[in-house]
Amino acid sequence: MAIVGMLSMAHVAEAQVRGVYPTGMSATNAGVMPDAGLTYSNLFIFNARDESKGPDGEVVATGTNAVMIDLNTFVWVSRGTLFRGARFSAAATLLVSNNSLASDTAGQLSAGGGFADFYFQPFILGWTTDRVAIRAAYGVLAPTGRFNADASDNVGSGYWTHAPSIGVTLFLTKDKTTTLSAFYMHEFHTVQEGTGIHPGQTADIDYSITRTVRINDEAQLQLGVIGYGQWQTTDKTGPTVTSAEGSAHYQVNALGFASNVVLPARSVSLGLKYFKEFSNRSTFEGYTLQIAGAVTF
Repeated sequence: MAIVGMLSMAHVAEAQVRGVYPTGMSATNAGVMPDAGLTYSNLFIFNARDESKGPDGEVVATGTNAVMIDLNTFVWVSRGTLFRGARFSAAATLLVSNNSLASDTAGQLSAGGGFADFYFQPFILGWTTDRVAIRAAYGVLAPTGRFNADASDNVGSGYWTHAPSIGVTLFLTKDKTTTLSAFYMHEFHTVQEGTGIHPGQTADIDYSITRTVRINDEAQLQLGVIGYGQWQTTDKTGPTVTSAEGSAHYQVNALGFASNVVLPARSVSLGLKYFKEFSNRSTFEGYTLQIAGAVTF
């Protein structure tokens, strides 16, 4: 699991249109820890949005907003256990981002690419029983990506984010082939450098229900219905933020499908997720495509 700054979607630095978590990336197997040892995962995310929604869900602008993110995550999982059978883990994510924003009336507004903010999870604990898997974590997003308050090519957020999270997977059948997963993260942002703006806190929820079927002796296929939600929970404040702007909390909703191919003997997995957004508020609306791969050494 990883996060990356998404404020580059806006053409002015002070605009807050989303949280920093790439919604939906933890929709499946949210509580499941990787196998013991070192795991490398790559996640490519393509976000495409063509409408900007107002506080009441009305369309206030149209155009094109495209964000491509490549997340490279390294996860280490202990072989032994701590109290009550918990396994300890830590993860680090390097991100490359490319974004562009254009309006039907004003033309190109912003574009930028490069290394984005760095995400580090120094503390992850996971528990697994016959019927449930739980993963609790603390992460921090460091503003290492390029950011300038007056620039239109930012790829970083310009502020720190503290992000505690918890993921739960319920095994609905004894053979663990039918699962219900839910993931929750809360984002606590600091003041943005150069603008004095304090973004509002954000709540993120991913969820899914999936079924795994055996393809052959070496491969399994997981299919399911997935979704995500994101809500701004506190006002944005700052020297240039009006009361109306500060209280216009964004809201995001999406549903979609997921498919994952798992090769247990080789400790390899490949996955695809697609989400279609609906009923958004004070943000962009469109769709998200995610392609993932992971291998444990």
